[in-house]
Amino acid sequence: MEWNPETLQTLSQCFLQTLSPSPEPRRRAEAFLADAADKPNYGLVVLRLVAEPSVDDQIRHAAAVNFKNHLRARWAPAPPNPRSSSSSSSSSSVVAAAPTLPAIIDSEKEQIKGLIVGLMLFCGSKIQSQLSEALVVIGKHDFPKAWPALLPELVSSLSNAKDYASINGILGTANSIFKKFRFQFKTNDLLLDLKYCLDGFAAPLLEVFLRTAAQIDSIGGSISTPVGNLKPLIEAQRLCCRIFYSLNFQELPEYFEDHMKEWMTEFLKYLGGVYPALEQSGGDGLTVVDELRSAVCENISLYMEKNEEEFQGYLKDFVPVVCTLLVGASASSSRERLVITAIKFLTTVSTSVHHTLFASNEVLQQFCQNIVIPNVRLRDEDEELFEMNYVEFIRRDIEGSDLDTRRRIACELLKGIATHYRDQVTNMVGLQINNMLASFAMNPAANWKDKDCAIYLVVSLATKKAGGSSVSTDLVDVESFFGSVIVPELKSQGVNSFPMLKAGSLKFFTMFRTQISKQVAIQLLPDVVRFIAAESNVVHSYAASCIEKLLLVKEEGGRPRYTSSDIAPFLEMLMNNLFNAFKFPESEENPYVMKCIMRVLGVAEISAAVATPCVNGLTFILNEVCKNPKNPIFNHYLFEAVACLVRRACERDISLLRIFEESLFPVIQIILTNDVTEFWPYAFQLLAQLVELSRPPINPAYMQVFQLLLVPDSWKRSANTPALVRLLQAYLKKVPHELNREGRLSQVLGIFNTLVSSPSTEDLGFYVLNTVVENLGHDVISPYVGHIWSALFTRLQTHRTVKFAKSLVIYMSLFLVKHGSAALADSINAVQPNLFVTILEQFWIPNLKLIAGAVEFKLTSVASIRLLCESPVLLDPSASVLWGKMLDSTVTLVSRPEEDRVEEEPEMPDIGENVSYTATFVHLHNAGRKDEDPVKEIKNVKEFLVRSLAKLASLSPGKYPSIINQSLEQANQEALLQLCGMYSCAIV
Repeated sequence: MEWNPETLQTLSQCFLQTLSPSPEPRRRAEAFLADAADKPNYGLVVLRLVAEPSVDDQIRHAAAVNFKNHLRARWAPAPPNPRSSSSSSSSSSVVAAAPTLPAIIDSEKEQIKGLIVGLMLFCGSKIQSQLSEALVVIGKHDFPKAWPALLPELVSSLSNAKDYASINGILGTANSIFKKFRFQFKTNDLLLDLKYCLDGFAAPLLEVFLRTAAQIDSIGGSISTPVGNLKPLIEAQRLCCRIFYSLNFQELPEYFEDHMKEWMTEFLKYLGGVYPALEQSGGDGLTVVDELRSAVCENISLYMEKNEEEFQGYLKDFVPVVCTLLVGASASSSRERLVITAIKFLTTVSTSVHHTLFASNEVLQQFCQNIVIPNVRLRDEDEELFEMNYVEFIRRDIEGSDLDTRRRIACELLKGIATHYRDQVTNMVGLQINNMLASFAMNPAANWKDKDCAIYLVVSLATKKAGGSSVSTDLVDVESFFGSVIVPELKSQGVNSFPMLKAGSLKFFTMFRTQISKQVAIQLLPDVVRFIAAESNVVHSYAASCIEKLLLVKEEGGRPRYTSSDIAPFLEMLMNNLFNAFKFPESEENPYVMKCIMRVLGVAEISAAVATPCVNGLTFILNEVCKNPKNPIFNHYLFEAVACLVRRACERDISLLRIFEESLFPVIQIILTNDVTEFWPYAFQLLAQLVELSRPPINPAYMQVFQLLLVPDSWKRSANTPALVRLLQAYLKKVPHELNREGRLSQVLGIFNTLVSSPSTEDLGFYVLNTVVENLGHDVISPYVGHIWSALFTRLQTHRTVKFAKSLVIYMSLFLVKHGSAALADSINAVQPNLFVTILEQFWIPNLKLIAGAVEFKLTSVASIRLLCESPVLLDPSASVLWGKMLDSTVTLVSRPEEDRVEEEPEMPDIGENVSYTATFVHLHNAGRKDEDPVKEIKNVKEFLVRSLAKLASLSPGKYPSIINQSLEQANQEALLQLCGMYSCAIV
C-alpha cells in the first residue's frame, strides 16, 4: 500500500464510516480495512494518516486505535495451533484454529520504529495515548535488543521536551516498557536488559524528577496556583515514582543507592506536603495528589522489604509522616488506594527489627483509635456492595480475597504490631470492643455499626491453628462473647432486620464452630435454618455456609460431631428453605446454598419422603442450567448433590433407583442431544453411578447409551475421556456378556489402544484393560491377548515412562491373579520367545517397589509372591539369580512404608496435547467408583509371603536360604527374618 492523496482520502472515509451508528456502512468499512491490513506497509500508511494535521481529529483517533490493534495482531503473530490439524483419531477435541495473520515486514517495522516516538510527542492527548500503547506493543517484542535506538530517542526527547504534556507522554511510555522488570523472573537476560535501561535512563529520570520537584516547590503551596499548571507536574512525579519502582524491583541498583537521599527527600516532601490548589479544587484534584502519595508509599514499602539495611536511616522520618497522613485519609471514603498502600508500609515496618518505632503506648493508642478502627468501621460503600453485589461482598468478606480492602488491611496492621506487642494490642483492642458494644447497648437501632465493627475485629484478628480449620483469639472469651453478643442476633425473630449484623454473627458462628459446644450449636441450628429464608442474599448465603461448615466438624479421632439424628428434627424445614432460597433474585444459582444441599444430603437419612422432593427440585434446576451453563462452581455442587442423593438414598432403599432413573434420564438425554458439552463429563459419571446400582434385567435405556459409548466420535473431547472410561467400567462390570455380541469387545479394545498410546491418557487405557480382564473369562479374551501385549510392548519401546511401567506391572499382576502365572508367561512368550524373562528383569522387578495405593500394593504383592512360588520360569534351577532379585524387590515392597520406597520424579507433561481449548474434566466425588480388592481372600500380605516361602522351601530343603543370603540386601534379609519370626514360619 502506497501513501498518496487517494489513499489518504479512502482511508479517512473508511475510518469515518467505522464510527457510523448505521451498521451497514460500518461493516463495509471494517471489511475494507481488514482486507487492506494484509497488504505490505498498511501500518505505516495508517501511522502517517494519524500524523496528518489536516485530517479531522476523530478520524485520526480511530486510525490510531486501528494502528495499535494492527500492531498487536501482526507485529509478532502467534504461531498456528498445532492441534488444529490433528487427525480425527485424537482423544482431544479438535478445535478449528483461526488462520495466522501475515506479519508486518521487517522494512515496514523499521520505518514505524523510526517515526512513532516523534509523532507521539506532537499529537493530542487521546491520540498520544493510543500511540504510546502501540509503542509498548513494539517494545514488548523488540526492546532493547531489536530496538536499541528507542531508549536514546526517549532520553533525547525527554531532555528537549518543552511542555509537560510531552514529558508525561514519554514518562508514561517508559513506565509501560519498564513494567516487565516487576513481573518477570530474575534471569541473566532480564538483568542485562535492566542494566541497559539503568545505564541509559536512571540519570535522566532523576534529573527530570528533581527539575519537576523544584517547579512544584515554587508554586505548589499556594491556593491561587492554577490547577492546570500544577496537575501535570504532580502527574509527572507519579510517573517518575512508578518508573523508580520498576527499575528497583529486582535489586537495588548502584545509581539509586548513590542518590537515595535525593529521592527520599522528595518522597518525604510529597507525603507530608499540602497542595491546596489541587486538593481543595474539587473534581479529581485530591485523587491526583493521592495517587502520587500512593506511588511513594509503594516505593518505600519496596525498599523496606528488599533494601531494609540501606533504607533504615530514613525510617524514623517516614513512619510519623505516614501515620499523620493516614489519620487524615482514614476519615475519607474516597482515599482508598492511599490508605491501603500507607497501611501496608506500616505493617511491613511493624514486623521488622524496627518495630520499636511503635513501642510507646501513645503510638499504639493512635494506631488503634485513629487508624485501625476508622478503617474497620462499615462505610456507605460497604453497605451498597452488600445490597447490590452480594457475590463480590462475600468474595471479599469470607473467601480471603479482601487483602486489598481497608477493613482487612487495617486488621493485618494490628496483627503485625501484635507480633511484638501482643499484650498491649490485646488490651487496647479489647477496650475498644467493649466500648463499641456498650455504645450499641445504649441505642441498638442507631449504633448497630459499632457492634458490627466489634464482631469484625474479633473474627479478623483470630489466629488460625496450623493443620486445621479451628481458630483462636486472645481478644475475648469465645463462649462468653458468643453467648452475650452473637446468640441474641441469631435468636432475633426478624430475619430481615439489620442484615449486615446478622451476616457478621453468622460469620462468627462459622469461624468459631469448633469451639462452640455441640449442645449449644444444636439448639441454635433451627435459628440458623430460619435465616436461609432471609431476603438478603448475603444472609441466606452465610446461613447456608454456616450449616455446611458445621456438618464438617470432626471430633478427636475423626468422628463427625453432627450426625443424621442431630438434623432430623428440622430436616424438612431445612430442605424447604434451601430450595426456596433459589427463588430469591440473584440467588437462582447460589453456590453456597447448593453446597449446603450437597452436604446435608451426605449426612441426613434419605428416605423416600426426602428423596422425592429433593430429586424433583434438583432436576428442575438441572433443566434450567442446561439452557445456559454459566456458573461452573454452582453446577459442580449441583451434580455432586444429585450424585450424593442417589448414593445415599439407594444405600438405604435400592427401590428408589427407579425414581431417580425416571427423573434423571430425560435431563441426561437433553445434555447429550442438545450438546451441552460442559455437562457431558458429569452426565457420564451419573450414568456410571446408575448403571452400577441397577439390577438385572438392565434398563434398555442404558444399552442405548452403551452404543453411544462405542462410537469413536464420543471420545474426541479430552474432557469426556475420564468420565467415559468410568462409564465403560460400569458397563463392563454390570453386563460383561454384552461384549460378546456384535464385535463390541473389539471396539472396547480399540478404545484401550487409543488411550494407552498417549501419555496423557495411558492410565485411563489401563483402567479399561484392567476392567476387561477383571470381568471377562480367559476364553473370551484369549483371542485378543496377543494384540494387547503387542500394543503395550510397542508403547513401552517408543515412550517409556515410570507411570506406564507401574501401570503395566499392575495389569500383569491382575492378569496373573485372574488367569494364573502360566497363562501370563505363555501369552507373553507367544509374542516373542523368552520375552517374559526380559519383562521380569527390566520392568517388573525394578518398578515393583514404586507401586503406591492400598489395592495396587496388595495386588502386586500377591502376584509377585505367586510368581516366586508357582511360576515354572522362576522355579527353574537356572533362574535362581532372577528368583533372588524378584524376592528382594518383593520384600522391599512388603516391608517398607510407601514413603520410604517411592521416590518418583514428576514427569514432563505432554504439552502438545493440551494447547487447544477444551472443557475440563471434574471428578464427581459422590459418583466415584469404589476400588475393589481382586485378592480379597488374602487378608495379610506379609503372612502370605512368609507362609508361601516356607511351603516352597520345604519342598527343596537347603536350597533357598543360600539364594536369600546371596541376593537380598542386608536390610531385606533382616526384614524377612523378622517376618518369619512374627508368623512362626521357617525358610529351611
